[in-house]
Amino acid sequence: MTIDEMKERRREFGYSYKKLSELSGVPLGTIQKIFNGETKSPRHDTIVMLQKVLEPDSDAKENYRFKSYGDSKEKKYGAEGEHYENLREEPAIIYGSKKKVDLEHFNGKKQGEYTIEDYEALPDDVRVELIDGYFFYMDAPSTRHQLIGGEIYAPIRNYIRKNKGKCIPFISPTDVQLDRDDRTILEPDVFIVCDPSKITEKRIYGNPDFVVEIISPSTARKDRFIKAKKYKYAGVKEFWLVDPKKRNVLVYSFDDEDNDDITIYGFGDKIPIGLYDGKLQIDFADIAEYVDSICGPVE
Repeated sequence: MTIDEMKERRREFGYSYKKLSELSGVPLGTIQKIFNGETKSPRHDTIVMLQKVLEPDSDAKENYRFKSYGDSKEKKYGAEGEHYENLREEPAIIYGSKKKVDLEHFNGKKQGEYTIEDYEALPDDVRVELIDGYFFYMDAPSTRHQLIGGEIYAPIRNYIRKNKGKCIPFISPTDVQLDRDDRTILEPDVFIVCDPSKITEKRIYGNPDFVVEIISPSTARKDRFIKAKKYKYAGVKEFWLVDPKKRNVLVYSFDDEDNDDITIYGFGDKIPIGLYDGKLQIDFADIAEYVDSICGPVE
């Protein structure tokens, strides 16, 4: 959700800045600076807190909740011991290889208990991501989704090859064992790995340096609310969240503290990749024109 969209939603709901502060937990002064344009790049956590209240889909306000676990420091589901409730949008029962697969009770286990061993036991044509022991079902990507991913990947690959760079770009489907444990396997749409020791024949073992996720209807909440934090705390430096429907790109620049920057671009912009100090830019106007010429305008 862009700042302009947040402004529109605030007006629709009739929220004062004070009321929005009470509902979101964001300090009043911070909200005023964001909405009057003084703050150009709000922090990631601030954007998420505001989206929880202003999300156009009312289900988002109901579904995005954190549940605390008392004084326990045990890592549950998501970063810092937070537990994300009801963000899984996939069906419990799916069919792969003409075989019924129950994602809620697979291999004698249940959600929250799954490991890479269970992930690898799924039928080959059942696409899921494993996040902190939970299965998230993934629909087959649309043609628009794949075209956008390819058009982002191609200039990255060409730039690295031309400049004889040491980093390696990848495109989905490639498994990433993000936390180097047996409870999380992700498939980013496009990503860059600069440490060759993380690259194995089977998958990437550890965090990429740069990640792009392209939002689809079945992954929107997961990408915005879960994976953004997973990538941050795993050590990803830069994360792009591409929304073909809203035609914008959220660029997260993560650091080791909580001083993250988020910049919102449109599909008419050339977006610099921070990993290359802005020398490599992805021309989203060109991508949008090309993809729209094939798929037609976004409905």
